[in-house]
Amino acid sequence: MLKDDLIIVKAKITMKTTEDGGRISGFKSGYRPNHVFELPDNLKNLRTYIGDIRFDDQELIEPGETKIVTVRFLKNPEIEKYINVGQKWFINEAARTLGLVKF
Repeated sequence: MLKDDLIIVKAKITMKTTEDGGRISGFKSGYRPNHVFELPDNLKNLRTYIGDIRFDDQELIEPGETKIVTVRFLKNPEIEKYINVGQKWFINEAARTLGLVKF
């Protein structure tokens, strides 16, 4: 959904467990990780986008959990090409992948 200057999507997020390289602790609504839509062969060319993750019915998400969330991006033609039903992408902190998002 496009709303003024935002792209807003409902998506399912699955967080990696701590043992699989995810975060040690969970995060609260409003968290703004890097969103990665494509993984290049050379990670120096990694392109990330900032978008915040909001929860409708819970305070936070813990490692290993799966939840339905709202993801909000600033409207941008670069991101718009990726926002399609069935699209999957990763959320990262720097080069570390924390989870998978599916729209």
